[in-house]
Amino acid sequence: MNDVMVGGMRFTLDLSKPLYEQVLNQIRSSIAKGEIALGEKIPSVRELAQSLKITPNTVMRAYQELERDQLTETRRGQGTFITSNAEAVVSIRTSLAEEAIQEFLTKMYSIGYTLDDIQHLLNHEGGKEV
Repeated sequence: MNDVMVGGMRFTLDLSKPLYEQVLNQIRSSIAKGEIALGEKIPSVRELAQSLKITPNTVMRAYQELERDQLTETRRGQGTFITSNAEAVVSIRTSLAEEAIQEFLTKMYSIGYTLDDIQHLLNHEGGKEV
């Protein structure tokens, strides 16, 4: 694994998983957490590719998907910027939360917990009522 800071974003790449998905998901997460401000410029495709030691096509694919999701906008001659649309950020944040909840529930069900068991665990985190 390879841990790199670029443009205020931390990237940890696992070479056994698709790189473009990791870049995409880590930028989405940085946007959702507010680590990158609305309207902030992000590294160019070439700059990010060089910093992460991956191909520009990999970064370009992630950037295209971010733009398709309306999380970034490319301004001719200026670069790529995080959207100024706060609603898009709220939407991706909600989507990431829903994905995390679904993964959590799937794991809990797979080890035999019922929804009632899970609710009980969540309400009594560490033996204390939450």
